[in-house]
Amino acid sequence: MTEEQDLIDQSPPPSAPDPEPNSSTNPNSVIHPRRVSFEHGLLPIQKLVFTDPIQTLAPVKQKLADAASNNRVGSAAIADVLQISGDHARLVLETLGSVLHSESDPLVRAKPEEVDSVGADLRDLILFLYIQSYKKLLPRTHKDSAAVADVWPSTSAFDGYLSALSPIQSCNILFPVWYGCSIESFRKQSYNLKLFSVFYSHCSLLVRSNSRRFMPSQADDEAHQLSYLQKHLANIISLLAEPVEGEGDESLVFSMEAFEHLRFLVQFGDKGSDVSPLSQATPFFANSDPDMPAVPVPASQVHDWLLQNIASALESITERISGKENGPSNDQDDAMSDVCAAPNKVAPSTRGPCLIEGVSKTSLVKQASDLRGRSVKVVNCHDSVIYLLAPLRYATVHGCSDTTIVLGAVGKAIKVEHCERVHVIVAAKRVCIANCRECVFFLGVNQRPLIVGDNHKLQVAPYNTFYSHLEEHMREVGLEPTINKWDKPLALGAVDPHDSLSHPAGVADAQAESAASVDPDQFVNFLIPNWFSGAELGSTKDNPFPLPDAYMAAQQRNLKNFEETRRSLKEAPLEENRKRELSSALHVYFKDWLYASGNIRQLYCLQGD
Repeated sequence: MTEEQDLIDQSPPPSAPDPEPNSSTNPNSVIHPRRVSFEHGLLPIQKLVFTDPIQTLAPVKQKLADAASNNRVGSAAIADVLQISGDHARLVLETLGSVLHSESDPLVRAKPEEVDSVGADLRDLILFLYIQSYKKLLPRTHKDSAAVADVWPSTSAFDGYLSALSPIQSCNILFPVWYGCSIESFRKQSYNLKLFSVFYSHCSLLVRSNSRRFMPSQADDEAHQLSYLQKHLANIISLLAEPVEGEGDESLVFSMEAFEHLRFLVQFGDKGSDVSPLSQATPFFANSDPDMPAVPVPASQVHDWLLQNIASALESITERISGKENGPSNDQDDAMSDVCAAPNKVAPSTRGPCLIEGVSKTSLVKQASDLRGRSVKVVNCHDSVIYLLAPLRYATVHGCSDTTIVLGAVGKAIKVEHCERVHVIVAAKRVCIANCRECVFFLGVNQRPLIVGDNHKLQVAPYNTFYSHLEEHMREVGLEPTINKWDKPLALGAVDPHDSLSHPAGVADAQAESAASVDPDQFVNFLIPNWFSGAELGSTKDNPFPLPDAYMAAQQRNLKNFEETRRSLKEAPLEENRKRELSSALHVYFKDWLYASGNIRQLYCLQGD
C-alpha cells in the first residue's frame, strides 16, 4: 500500500448508532476538518513537534494546568513549561489566536499589550500543541507522462518532489544528474551560459507544471486532515476528557463546555460552524436545557460518535476523489482545474476559500461584492497584476511568479509560499512567508512577520497604497493602523518539520534567511486606480499606516527633486523644436524604465480595463 493510499484508508468503524436519516442529503450533518487550524496554525519550532504527542503532552498538560489561572495559560508559563524563548511563547499565543474557533475568546479580543497576560485556554492550547505533529500532504506524482513531454524528455523519480520546490532549488537538484557536474563549476564556463539559461527555463516550466497539476486539491487536503484526526482521535479525546470516579470507560467524561473546544479541529456543515455550537450537532448535548448545566457523557461515547462521522465523511470524500480521477466532476474543487481552457477566472465556494488560479499575463480586479467567501487562495499566477480589494479573514498566495498582488484587509492571517519575484501589498493582522525567492512585501501588519523555510533575497517595506474603502475594511476585520511591525521580521527554522518531503539530516535547527528592508530611496507609492466610478466611494484618502521618518523624508526629497526638475525643464531657454526633442527623449527613457521595472504590464492592463 502506498503512503497516499494509507492516508485515506480506514478500518471499519466501531459499532455506533446509525447516522441521522438525512445525513446523506443534509449538508449540515457532514463533519469537516477545520482547515485553517492546519493551514495557518502550524509553527516550525522543533520543541513543539512531538514524535509521541500523547506521551509528551499528558505531563505537559499537567504542568500547564498547575501554572494556569482560571484555566488560562500566559506566555511566561508556556515558555517555562515548553522550554522555549519568550518570543516563541508570544508567537504561540498570536498564532493560536489567529486560528481560534471562537471570536469571543479573550485571546482573540485582547489588545497587543494584553496578549501575554490574557493567555490561552488550556484546552485550546493542548489541541494547538497536539496538531503540531501534523505533516502536510505529499504532492501527487505524475499520472500522465505526456503532460510534460514538451517540457522534459521523460518523467523521473523527481516528479512530485519538484512541485514543492522553486526552479532555483530544482536546478540545484537536477543539474548534477543531467550534466554530471555542479551548477557552480558549470557557471564558470562562460561558453555554457546560454545552455544553463535554457536549462533553468526548463526547470521553471517543469516546476510550474508540476505545482499546477499536482498540488493537492481541497478534497485531498480534507481527506488527509480527517485521516489524521481519525488516527489520533483517541489521544485527543483522552487529553480533553475529565477524570471522575469510576472504572474503565466510565472514568473519563466530557462536559458540554469541553466538547465545544473540539470546534478548534472540526465543524459541521458546508458553510462551516464557527458560530453554531458544535454540541447542537450531537445526539447527547443537542436538547440540553440552556438554563441547566448539561450532564457530562462518557468520553468513549464522544469518541465513537466522532469516529463514526469522520469515517462517513472520509467515505464520501474518497468517492468524490475517485469520481474526479475517473471522469467529469461537478465538485467545486475542479472549477479551476483546467486553467488553460478557462483562464482568469475566480472559483466561488460556499465552503472554503475563493480560488483564483492560473491568471497569466493580465490583470484581475475584484472587490468585496465579487469575493463571496471570507477567505481567498491565489495559486499559480504569473506575469500579472491582481487586485483583491475586500475584507478577508484568511489569504494564501502559492506558487506565483513575476506578479504583483494587492490584497485589501486580512483580519486573521495571510501565508505566501513557494513564490518567486512577487510583490505583495497587504494590510493584515499577521503574515507568514515560506520558501520564497526575490520577493518584496509592502506590509501594514499588526504582528511581527514570520519567515520560515528556504527563502532567498526577501525584502520588506512599509505599506505603500490605499483605496477608498480600505479603512472601512480594516475596521471590519479589526486591524489597527497605528501598529505596523513590518520591520521586525521573525525568522524560524529553514526546514519545515510539517513538510512531508524528506530533508537532509542535521539541518532541522538551521536558521531561515530573514528579510532586508527596502532602501527608502527606492520606496515608491503604489497607485490603485478607481475603476468603479459608479460605485459609492469610501472615506480613505491616503495611506492609513504612517510612514517611518526615513521613508517620509525620502518621499519628500524625491518630490522636491521632481518639482525642481520639472521647473528647470519648463524654464529652460530652448527653442520649440529642441523642447519637443527633449520631451521625446524623456518619453523614451520612461518607456525603457517601464519595461525594465515590469510596470509596463500594469500599464497595459489598466488601459485594457
